[in-house]
Parts: sequence; structure tokens; C-alpha cells
Amino acid sequence: MVSKNRQAGSKTKGQVWVVENGKMRSRLDHLTTEEPLEIRLAPLQKTVAVTMRTPGADFELAAGFLYAEGVVNRREDIQRISYCVDESVDGEQRYNIVNVELRHGLIPDLQPLERHFYTSSACGVCGKASLEALHLRGCRAMVANLTVTPEIIYTLPDQLRAAQGIFTVTGGLHAAATFDAQGQLLNLREDVGRHNALDKLIGSAFLSNELPLNNHIVLVSGRSSFEILQKSAIAGVPIVCSVSAPSSLAVSVAKEFGITLIGFLRGERFNVYTGWERIKTM
Repeated sequence: MVSKNRQAGSKTKGQVWVVENGKMRSRLDHLTTEEPLEIRLAPLQKTVAVTMRTPGADFELAAGFLYAEGVVNRREDIQRISYCVDESVDGEQRYNIVNVELRHGLIPDLQPLERHFYTSSACGVCGKASLEALHLRGCRAMVANLTVTPEIIYTLPDQLRAAQGIFTVTGGLHAAATFDAQGQLLNLREDVGRHNALDKLIGSAFLSNELPLNNHIVLVSGRSSFEILQKSAIAGVPIVCSVSAPSSLAVSVAKEFGITLIGFLRGERFNVYTGWERIKTM
């Protein structure tokens, strides 16, 4: 059991009953931890989102989420990020509340955040009107400066899988990773939700003043949804890959903003849905 003054870890022990060859046995297993994270803005004292996530890199998750939603636009917009210090809140739960102190005088538009007051770790429901919202954020179609060979793309899933330390133990986490133009792994974040993992990844780049990611490749486990492409477009990512299928709206976002969208990346095969000109073939 986690003590009242300790943050929950990314793994939780639990009992499982294994049925194999008609026989049952029990053993302890590691489960992926899933707990709520409440993001509050200070000094407004306003909760802007509650998302189910895997504890870890919570400050990056909050920063990446706020950047993707247009609440902050540059590193200087965030003065400080901290966990809750309210003594009326149970000690363990304080690590499920993040306070983000904005730059003095910054008055953000919070209306776009209304759909996030409670979200699951799966991707939220988004309408096509969100394409217009991306244009209003200032997103522009990307030029095809970055080109890669299929051989580079082929290597990405194995690198991502090898670097997924928590997934190796639990088998229950998504991941998002950045690679350079030569296919070298640069950064990776894991979470129970695909979009949370990407928020953590983008948040890490945001807090390190490394945005935009216009010379990077992003690979996500699972499928590519609207939110994955929305966040990638805002972060300036020119190539987005996934090991599974994209949604129709994800393809629309990729086409609208000049992103190369790759799906079903498995072995030495993948599909290119948009932006084929960035892939150098024979």
C-alpha cells in the first residue's frame, strides 16, 4: 500500500489467477497504475482539466496539455508548476493535483478547455470544427524539408519497444517517442493513455525550450486519433507514425497541415496516408 505522503508509482502490484492447460494458479502481477490528475491554474484557483493518467512526468503532462490547448504559447508563460500543498487534501491525493502558476498578467482563454473537464485516458470526442480551431491557433501547413528513407522508418518500433521500461513489466502502457532525421531515439514517455504520453513528450520539449519539433519524427503506440495529430500539428511535428490505423479525422488534420501520416508500421511495411513526398523511395 502507498503511504499517505508518497506519490503513487507507475506500477501497482495485484493478484491474478492464471488459467493454463485447464489448471488455475494464482500469482502476483504488476498492473499499470491509473489515477486522476487534476490540473489547476494559479492564481485563478480554477480546475481546467481532470484526466486519468499513469503517475510520473506529471509536470510535463500539465505543460504539454496547456500548450496543446493554447493556454500557454511559450516557456515564459509558466512561472512554476507544483503539486498541491492544501493540508485539507489527503496526503496521497495531493500528488494527483498539479498547480500551474501562469505568468503575471496572462489571462488565458479557457473556453476551449470545457470539453476536458473530465476525460478518460482514451482519446476524447472531437468534431471537425476543431480543424478551424487549429487554424485560429496559428497552425500553418508545413513544408516538406525533412525527408527520410523507409529503412529509417522500419527501425522505429523496435527502438520504442526496447525503451519502454514500464511496459516491459506491466504490458499495459502506451508510449510516444521522438526521433531525429537519422532515426535515433531522442525522448520517450509512457502513460496509460496515448494522448497523455504525447502531452508528456511535448511538455518535456516545451519546458526545455525545444519547440517546435520541425526536424523530428514522432511515433505513438496504438492508433493515431484526432488528438494525436492535433497535438503534433501544434508542436510542429512533420512526420507522425503509429503501429496501427489512423482515424478519418486524423487523416484530415494531417492533410490540412502538411503532416506525413504513417500507419500500420510493422516490420518492413507501412502505409502512408498523407505527405508521401517526405519518404525517399527508389
